[in-house]
Amino acid sequence: MKMHNPPHPGEILKELCLGPLGLTVTDAAKALGISRKTLSSIVNGRAGISPEMAVRLSLAFDTTAESWLNQQVQYDLWHAERKRTTLRVQKLSAA
Repeated sequence: MKMHNPPHPGEILKELCLGPLGLTVTDAAKALGISRKTLSSIVNGRAGISPEMAVRLSLAFDTTAESWLNQQVQYDLWHAERKRTTLRVQKLSAA
């Protein structure tokens, strides 16, 4: 099911994980074993969720890595689809 303008996974992380636990980006980054700059980039929508980050988040917040990656894919695909009409692609067939 396609979502209309899905939120960046960093927004979900901030609103549903960090906020309710009262965690700062600095504290969460330390717990995740990453730099504050890396987590800040994700939370502020400047970087995406990699497979490794998805695993880290799943371990820290008792979620699944797949849920984090699915959020990222939905976000990326929605933005790519918005550019569909500007792409110059030729149809290919086996005929």
